[in-house]
Amino acid sequence: MSTMYAALLRGINVSGHRRVPMADLRTLLGELGHEDVATHLQSGNAVFRSASGDESALRAELEQAIETRFGFPVDCLVRSAAYLAGVAEACPFPAAELEGKQLHVTYFDQAVDAARFASIDAGAFRPEAFRLGDRALYLYAPDGLGRSKLAVALGRPAVTRGLVATSRNWNTVVALVEMTRD
Repeated sequence: MSTMYAALLRGINVSGHRRVPMADLRTLLGELGHEDVATHLQSGNAVFRSASGDESALRAELEQAIETRFGFPVDCLVRSAAYLAGVAEACPFPAAELEGKQLHVTYFDQAVDAARFASIDAGAFRPEAFRLGDRALYLYAPDGLGRSKLAVALGRPAVTRGLVATSRNWNTVVALVEMTRD
């Protein structure tokens, strides 16, 4: 039995730095023995089918292969289709009523608790808002991520220390759910 996964690469292809061409990423995933490989956009989203049921092992394998192939480390998260669908379904904001650029999900490599974000006065950023989910944070930013003051506060090193985190807008969240659906 095999499972569909998404690999979420952090911080690649930004301003011409840390280039990982998507065609090369697809080839690399195929060389690692994965099937049904596809990518979405140029920002480090890949889907694949694997017989492995171990997200951590898949992540470690992919990170090592990327560093070997491209010559620099890239943090990755690997998440199953079921997890991705669950995150989308659990969205605490009215996703169907919002533009994709207004809603984002930050995926974490581990569970996070509210205490990590206690220093953030959420009321000071209204109408922006955030909610925690399963190894995820949902961010409502009505003017987009680029103008979000709350996103800056949430991304401070004091808040994210010790975490691997990578964000996707809602359009990408939905696309990855569709791409990994069996």
